[in-house]
Amino acid sequence: VHYPVRNRTGETVTTAVTNLDVHDLARSALTYGLERFYVVTPAAEQRRLVERLLEHWLDGLGGQLNPDRRQALELVTVVDSLEAALEDYRRRAGREVRPLLTAAGRKDGVAVGELRRRAGDSPHLLVLGTGSGLAPQLFERGWTVVEPIEGTGGYNHLSVRAASAILLDRLRGLER
Repeated sequence: VHYPVRNRTGETVTTAVTNLDVHDLARSALTYGLERFYVVTPAAEQRRLVERLLEHWLDGLGGQLNPDRRQALELVTVVDSLEAALEDYRRRAGREVRPLLTAAGRKDGVAVGELRRRAGDSPHLLVLGTGSGLAPQLFERGWTVVEPIEGTGGYNHLSVRAASAILLDRLRGLER
């Protein structure tokens, strides 16, 4: 999600979409068997940028030369709001979708193991924020919050790519 997110000073802003995020998040989505990966930005120019990127990899030379990358990027859908992503996924799933919000600083999150046990076959939408994380208004909706990822030190500001890969592995990876 590129809006609504926070910047370093806590203001609600729209962040820029990066090529690297789109590629890496799509590859993680495919690796863990997700049906869809949504890029959420209200900025029309940013949506056009992603559409041009997808055109190259899905219909152009990029996809011809790298079919594995094309397969991952086929999961990408660009929307202007989180509500649009939820509605699209509801339509595809044919039933209600449960958002799972992420936040490094929240202490009220549900343990990943518990979420994995509860999930069953219910469709969920894992919601990760860029910048300095999802804006506070998203947490006022009563949606489930995932416990934060914690390392061994006090630093806790992972890139959206790293956080998504860790969470997807914990939620959908093979249990050993």
